[in-house]
Parts: sequence; C-alpha cells; structure tokens
Amino acid sequence: MSKNQHSKGKGKTSGRGNANSKTNSFTKGNAPVKKKAKATNKPSNSDEIRLNKYIANSGICSRREADENIAIGLVTVNGKVIVEMGYKVKRTDDVRFDGQRIAPEPPVYVLLNKPKGFATTTAEGKGRTVMDLVANATNANIKPIGRLGRNSLGLLLFTNDDTIVQKFTNSKNGVARLFQVELDKNLKFEDLKKIQSGFKIEGKLVAVEEVSYIQNESKNLVGIKIKNTGNTILRTIFDHLNYDIVKIDCVAIGHLTKKDIPRGHWKHLTEQEVNTLKML
Repeated sequence: MSKNQHSKGKGKTSGRGNANSKTNSFTKGNAPVKKKAKATNKPSNSDEIRLNKYIANSGICSRREADENIAIGLVTVNGKVIVEMGYKVKRTDDVRFDGQRIAPEPPVYVLLNKPKGFATTTAEGKGRTVMDLVANATNANIKPIGRLGRNSLGLLLFTNDDTIVQKFTNSKNGVARLFQVELDKNLKFEDLKKIQSGFKIEGKLVAVEEVSYIQNESKNLVGIKIKNTGNTILRTIFDHLNYDIVKIDCVAIGHLTKKDIPRGHWKHLTEQEVNTLKML
C-alpha cells in the first residue's frame, strides 16, 4: 500500500478531527499500535533454532515429520524428553533422535593435507590453527578428529558426524592411520622387532598395528600404523628407544590417501569414500 493510499484509507475515517493534522496522521512512525507492538517484541536469539528445523536440517526427516516425532517423545534435548511444539534449542545442545545424537546440519566430511606450523585445535588464541585452513570448506560446525602436532604433517579428517567421531575414538576398534616417520638415525632391526611385538612403558603396554621399513628408502624412514587418535604414542615409542623424530607425516586414514590433495589444501569426501569409512 502506498503512502497516499494509507492516508486515504485510515486517516480520513479516524474520527479524530482534521485529516490533514500531523498529530492524527497514521503514516509510518506515528501509528501508536505499531509502536506498542514494537516495544513489546523480544529480541531474537540468533544462537537458537526451532527443534523441528534442527531435526530437519540434520537430514533425518521433514519439519512436519519432526513435529510428529517430537509429539510422540522420540526427541531429547540435554537428556530431557521434549514434546513441546516450537521449542527452541542452541546449536551446542545435545539433541538426540531415538537415542542417536544429531547435528543441526547435514553431515559434512572434509579431508585436509595439513602443513607444518598449524595447531590442531578449535580454540582461539592459539596462533594459526587447522580451522583457518578449512574455514572456506563449509558453513557446518565441523571439528577435527584426533590431533596432529603443530609441526606434524599429513591427513586430518573434519566432520560434524558424531557417529564417525565415535568410530575413530572407539578404544577397541578405531580407524587405522598410517604415518611415515623420519628418525635422526637408522632404526635398528632389533628395535623394529620390539615395536612389532609391543612392549611396556611404566607398566603400560605400547602396541601398534603395523611397523616396517619403507621400501627403497634409508632405514631412518619407517612406516607405522596406529589406531590412536593422536600421534603422541609415536614420540613415546621412539623416545623410549632413544631416537629423535625429525618428521611425522600422516599419509593415510583408513582407505583415504593424500592423492590429489596438495599440502595445505582440502577436499570433500565423495559419497563412496564416506560409505567405505562407515563400514570400517
């Protein structure tokens, strides 16, 4: 409605006297009803999202179906069953659908070939971090699985899929990662056998999945496969055997390799790569 139409429609029928009087004009900014409504509106919290939209964004079902599932008690927020329509949650809340935790966006999987000099952390104030390297990969709230030291290199997987995170952090199964480790001197064969067999440090068994010399390379380059989410165990092993680590490079995560990913670059996993990862 134009300004002139507005004046004709309401200003002349107000019954408050002269229609040309500024005090009786209902033009924008002077309508008392609008002022009252504006004054009573509560500011919106940009961190909150309706529960049904949160569920729909996760890719589980539509918003209408989400309402139906909420109504029958299939959804919990921070451990409490929610049946209220229009309930709002924060993105940091623990939202579960039929017992399974979900994220407020479709699952995203980003594989980074990490260079030296970047800390594996989501915290601020830590200098350059891996989050800076994947900042343009997605708007989803992805986080790195496991850790690579600031001066370590290689593959690092980011996701918002809690199921995949649990698969990596499962102490019994886990997902194997293959590292190429450069030492300050050649690894003795008897030390290689010790690592293969496993040994105890301060009463705790230290074991790896596999370890071997790298074919056609000097004996100070070793391939070692572990299921730990960090790489601290590598330093623990070689410190115990009196070797200094010169370089650590994660060259594979399960079936995922650095092929076609230059250092400092990332890629989204293909559907086939994701499906294979889930079956590991």
